[in-house]
Amino acid sequence: MGVKGLQYFMEKCCPETCVMVDFREMARQHVNSHQQGSSTTLPTLVVDGMACLRHWYSCQAWVYGGQWKEYMHCLKEFVGAFTTAGIRLVFFFDGVVEEEKRAEWVKRRLKVNEEVARVFHYLKCHGQQPGRGLFCLPSGLATFSRFALKSLGQETWCSVREADYEIASFALRHNCMGILGQDTDFIIYGSVPYLSVAQLRIDSMTTVLFSTDKLCHALQLQKSELPLLACLLGNDVVPEQRMQRLRSDALAAYRRKHPQSPPQGEKIYAVADFISSNKLSREGAHGVSCLPLTDREVLEKGIQYYLLPGQQPLWDISDTSPHSPVCLMKSYLSPDILQAAKEKHMRAECFMVYNVLYDGVVECSNTLEDREDAELTPQAIVYQPCRERIYGILLPTNTDRGGQAPTVREWFVFPGNPLKDPKVVSPLPLNHSVGKADLKALWFGKDSETKCLRISTFLAVFELDEFSVEHDRLDGSLMAVLCLVTYIAMQVVHLSLEDIDAYLSQAICVRYKSYTELLHTRVSHVEPRAVQLGSLFVRGLTHLVAANSACGCPFSMEQLMPWNTFDGLLFHSKYLLAHSGRPQEELLEGNASWVSLFRFLRELVLGICSRRGQTIQSRPRITHPGKHVDNSEQWRERGAPSAQQGPSPQHYRPQTRSPSGQHGPTPQHYRPQSRGPRAQAHEHNRPRSTHRNRRRDHLAPR
Repeated sequence: MGVKGLQYFMEKCCPETCVMVDFREMARQHVNSHQQGSSTTLPTLVVDGMACLRHWYSCQAWVYGGQWKEYMHCLKEFVGAFTTAGIRLVFFFDGVVEEEKRAEWVKRRLKVNEEVARVFHYLKCHGQQPGRGLFCLPSGLATFSRFALKSLGQETWCSVREADYEIASFALRHNCMGILGQDTDFIIYGSVPYLSVAQLRIDSMTTVLFSTDKLCHALQLQKSELPLLACLLGNDVVPEQRMQRLRSDALAAYRRKHPQSPPQGEKIYAVADFISSNKLSREGAHGVSCLPLTDREVLEKGIQYYLLPGQQPLWDISDTSPHSPVCLMKSYLSPDILQAAKEKHMRAECFMVYNVLYDGVVECSNTLEDREDAELTPQAIVYQPCRERIYGILLPTNTDRGGQAPTVREWFVFPGNPLKDPKVVSPLPLNHSVGKADLKALWFGKDSETKCLRISTFLAVFELDEFSVEHDRLDGSLMAVLCLVTYIAMQVVHLSLEDIDAYLSQAICVRYKSYTELLHTRVSHVEPRAVQLGSLFVRGLTHLVAANSACGCPFSMEQLMPWNTFDGLLFHSKYLLAHSGRPQEELLEGNASWVSLFRFLRELVLGICSRRGQTIQSRPRITHPGKHVDNSEQWRERGAPSAQQGPSPQHYRPQTRSPSGQHGPTPQHYRPQSRGPRAQAHEHNRPRSTHRNRRRDHLAPR
């Protein structure tokens, strides 16, 4: 987010404000100057996680749904570099979208929608992944990054208000050595040095420091005047167009005073001159007499945004107290439930629950979805029934006194949604024999009955009560895949048998492959439909995490993570093979035990669909790379699995460990052999760069 035009101004128009620094030297100086040489506490760097996503996701493949094991390796390298340098990292992620920033959030989401449309246009024209110029982050990256960093032992926080504010407050309160991010708001806060993640070079441990002191010197302003500068230029609190007339007047006056001034950067010089010339440091927003009262009130609100706890304003403003979140659902829930939800949210241990219980608002950013594909339902609609049941666990579905039951406002981005208003959704009661589960029992109970209640409630969210037996047969990751694929099969009308085969085969194979093995996965071309199906699966994993959070965590969160269940490129390769009519043995890479497990899971999925009246049909869509065919006349109904698909193991439980330590029926030292000419005909080499540093991309959406 940040101040409009300030980053460009500092880099291009005022380069003396950009100072190259070495993290190791900064850490040494910080220890010497602030801790009197004490070695008991490491210097701390606060990391803006949202701003770092594009830096962290340096995987070459991105359009397929995410290369999650490779991404975990990238995070380990990042953390390891700072650990080796003796620097402690603390990560912050946005946990809410504040309503005063909703308009800006919507504006950015609609813009990204157009970028997504260009991605699919490119895929249809070229059949290959676009270049980095059309790069889109894989779905759910911010959500899963929180859990990934926690699994690496890192201190990770999720904000309950604007993350920039919490980051700056934490850094000031804990005397941190700096903030690593890409947001010029950190210059305005001025709490600790602001360091650029876009300019970060991990190999040399260097980056650019944006100097607040040098900026003030160049603009001839005091530090206390920077919040007013930021608001007059425009930020996420004060819309840029709101102060357009004032900036135009200031620019005209500046040009009269400095007729020979170069045009580059003059807007910011002009606004700074306007502040100092009118001595606004004495009166703040109220001294801007040329503005109407309503605009001055907006300006004052923007200035308050930059006031950290314990700081005193330079002038009198109406309210200097930090605005704590207000719980809208307070009347429906007990204080201990609300406190537990807040604490788990802040520690990044859950997903969606806090947003429902405190704000009654849930949002979801852009997903790689083809707006021209009329067959595949957008993920927001596919998963709405399970979200309604999650809300039904957290909130009352009716009120005892005949009052109005609570509702949840959803801001979900998908093709065709103009985002004019949120969709108002009512909590839905669970349809299972246990009845409404008590939140206190689900969250705090420790007896064996409660454990069973958590599982049954989780399954009821997806209307899969029949899988209660399978919970004892399968480990958590396989159980997650089974639930998700079955749910998708029941919700997506045009899902084919080949799609299910692709989902299941990749989920089995990915368990036993290291990230280096996955790097060698090849695809002949990119199928737009498979791209959307990959994103659909990953968005489904976030809903599994939300359901797990609401039900008191019957599964460990690690079991639901994509690096244990999904690899985008691997899924794409299985999709191409399945739709090309390849046998199951080839999908499972010739491993007999993998084939047995695949057939077992396949029978379960198709059996549920058949009993629910959902007919899954075979519809192969690919004949050879780049060619598509309408096989509408070749549809074959596939309800319950046939006998020739192989018997299902009655009590399947993984018995051995793969070399990587994961459970599974694979032989101890299995390595896939040559795939043969038929499989190789569908492959091409995917370039792999060993150079981690690359040009700066746009910031990740918050």
